[in-house]
Amino acid sequence: MITSQTRLRYRGLILDFAGVLTIGIRESQDAWCTEEGLTPGAWGSTLQNHPEGRRLYLALEAGEIGQHEWNGRMAPLFGLDDSFNLMGRAWAAVGPAASMVDLARAARAKGMVLGLLSNSFGTDPFDPYAHCGIWDLFDVHVVSEREGVAKPDPAIYQRALDRMQVPAEECVFVDDNQLNLPPAVAVGMMTIHATDQADTVRRLAAAIGVPGNPATMEPS
Repeated sequence: MITSQTRLRYRGLILDFAGVLTIGIRESQDAWCTEEGLTPGAWGSTLQNHPEGRRLYLALEAGEIGQHEWNGRMAPLFGLDDSFNLMGRAWAAVGPAASMVDLARAARAKGMVLGLLSNSFGTDPFDPYAHCGIWDLFDVHVVSEREGVAKPDPAIYQRALDRMQVPAEECVFVDDNQLNLPPAVAVGMMTIHATDQADTVRRLAAAIGVPGNPATMEPS
C-alpha cells in the first residue's frame, strides 16, 4: 500500500528559528534602541562589530554563559544602567512568521519529521521560542545553548539528523544565514536560503510538495 509518507521526496524538514520562523526582528530591535535613546541599528552593530559584544554573543550561543550574565555584561556596552531582561526587551515586538509556521504544520501533517536547528540566544529569563509559540511545532529540538556547539559547526547538523532518524539526502534545511548552508550541503541535505518570507515559503512549498497558504503570507 502506498501512503502519503512513502510518496514524499523529502521526509525531514529542518528549520532555523530567527529570520525563518520569525518576523519583525530588526523593527523590534530598532524600536528598543529608540526607547533607550540609542541610534537605530545600535543593537546589531554592538552584537556583531564590537569585539566584546561579539565575544559575549558567541559565548551565549554556545551555552558558555547564560542570558542573565549576558544581559548584565552587555548593558554597559550599550551605555545602559538597566540590564534587566535586556534580550526580552529588544525582542518584545518580534512575532511568528505565520506563513512559515502554517507550512511547517502542513508538512508535519503530511508525515514529515520536523527539526528545529537554532543558534540560541538564551531562554531565561526570556524564552524566544515560547514568545513566538513555535516550540511544540517540532519533533526534535537542537539548540546550540544546550548542545555546546553552534552552526556552522558540522557536528550540530549531524546531531539533528541523528535525532530525527532521517537520512541527510531526505532532508531539507532552511536558514537565513548563508554561512550556515554549506555544512548542510556537505552532509547531503537540500538547502534553501531564506530571504523574504513569501518567497521562502513559495520555494520551500514547491520543494517539499506541500502547498503554502497565501492568506497567511507576510508582505515582502
